[in-house]
Amino acid sequence: MNSELPDGYELSTDPARLDAELVHRWLSQDAYWALGRSRDKHDRAVAGSLNFGVYDTASGAQVGYARVVTDRATFAWLCDVYIDRAARGKGLGTSLVAAIRDHLTPYGLRRVMLATADAHAVYAKVGYEPLADREKWMLFGEQ
Repeated sequence: MNSELPDGYELSTDPARLDAELVHRWLSQDAYWALGRSRDKHDRAVAGSLNFGVYDTASGAQVGYARVVTDRATFAWLCDVYIDRAARGKGLGTSLVAAIRDHLTPYGLRRVMLATADAHAVYAKVGYEPLADREKWMLFGEQ
């Protein structure tokens, strides 16, 4: 499942491979959208999601993470996309998002959504576009 990633990295959806403590630290301490997220809330989010880990094939260390909340039939929400600061600049973020897109394709989902404040270019490279008709969409919760 590593065909989309640069040489030396692999992708896995095996939840047993996730370094839960590391992923929680990345998100709760370094990701603007999840700052301060509790470990309990993080663990519940992981348990209810399809999880993707990126790993250095030489060391086995986890260097990236993303999760997808989906019914595997009509809709998915891509979230918590994170690449370790030391591994950035190698195309891993774009490759991870492309691999997730390809993983979800067989489900025939009507839409896969995400929200970003600063990574629009990363997602645009793999086909994401701004909402065409924002007036249709509504939100309950934080803006």
